Amino acid sequence: MKRSPLASIFLIVAVDVLGFTIILPLLPFYAESFGASALVVGTLISTYGFCQLIAGPILGHLSDRFGRKPVLLVSQCGTLIGFLILAFARSLPLIFLSRIIDGITAGNLSVAQAYISDVTEAKDRAKSFGLIGIAFGLGFLIGPAISGVLAHFNYQYPIFAAAGLSLASILATYFLLPRVAHMTVHAGEEADRSFSPKIYSESFRDPALGPLLRQFASFIFTFVLFMSGFALFAERRFTFHGAAFGAREVGVAFAYAGFLGVIIQGGLIGRLVKRFGEARLVKIGFVCMFSAFLCLSVTATIPLLALVIAVYFFGSSVLRPSLTSLITLSAGKHRQGVTLGLTQSLMSISQVVAPLVCGVLIEHMLLRQWAWLGAFAAAIGVMLSLWYRPLKAEIKSPV
Repeated sequence: MKRSPLASIFLIVAVDVLGFTIILPLLPFYAESFGASALVVGTLISTYGFCQLIAGPILGHLSDRFGRKPVLLVSQCGTLIGFLILAFARSLPLIFLSRIIDGITAGNLSVAQAYISDVTEAKDRAKSFGLIGIAFGLGFLIGPAISGVLAHFNYQYPIFAAAGLSLASILATYFLLPRVAHMTVHAGEEADRSFSPKIYSESFRDPALGPLLRQFASFIFTFVLFMSGFALFAERRFTFHGAAFGAREVGVAFAYAGFLGVIIQGGLIGRLVKRFGEARLVKIGFVCMFSAFLCLSVTATIPLLALVIAVYFFGSSVLRPSLTSLITLSAGKHRQGVTLGLTQSLMSISQVVAPLVCGVLIEHMLLRQWAWLGAFAAAIGVMLSLWYRPLKAEIKSPV
């Protein structure tokens, strides 16, 4: 029986994301154990994003030229090396080195998305990209719990667990992932000049692709602002049994969000695309994220917080695969990897800027202002999505 390439890529991405979510809640505490201040921790997170910003389009271009599987393997090996250096680090410079190596090779997600676009029909693409959301949901459901349990004994144990998962992902890619035919580029063709200093301006000026990239920029900044600031915000705003929110409570919140993501992107996204279409789901997603951030600015109880999180992650869970599908449909066949590398770069810009902004606002106890900023960024997305007019008839999934 022929093995489904989507099943293989789902397994690979799920293992990758699980390793990432194990490290995510641990890294600030691990850096602080070496004497890092809050500013240094923010710089550490931004350094990773900056490296992604530089490397994203390059890795996307290389995957267009040489195939998805070889570039994915190189990217995964970089992640493994970064984790091992992190585990054995004895100083802050080595921690920075580990994040730099991981950031430079962090093309796992963009290359996986390009692979999905290679092996799926246009009508099924939004549902297929929902696999990425399921993987993230499972990661946030399981990863923080693993990290919390192992970190109780030693901060190195969760890092070794993440490294083990990274190795498993490499083996799964090598042995399970079929190598698919892709549009190989040749000298003189459009794709041959796809990676150039003009790529950003050309893509944003493109009448089909540009409006979608602007919507993605608004979405990803809003998303990273929430993910990088929620823990600090919740610690200062909410209490549980008389104590301020800590790592356990924030972990439960992320696990709850991950569970919602699995339900929405696992079972509902295909039906929602069939009923509403990708473009309308993008509008709905932005409205939900805007409403959630606005309510978060005045939320003071845990039941209301649970409702706000549900609204927020419903919005982001329907928005991301729908918008990614529209972006890949608007990009040329030769530019799938590069275009998705561009979305990775936009994500990296947000990962550089948003954590620093969160740190400044929340450090000065400007909690409502942090939530208002998120609402403002989402409101920009609402307006951009309302102005968007697809050049071709939108394809709906028959599922």
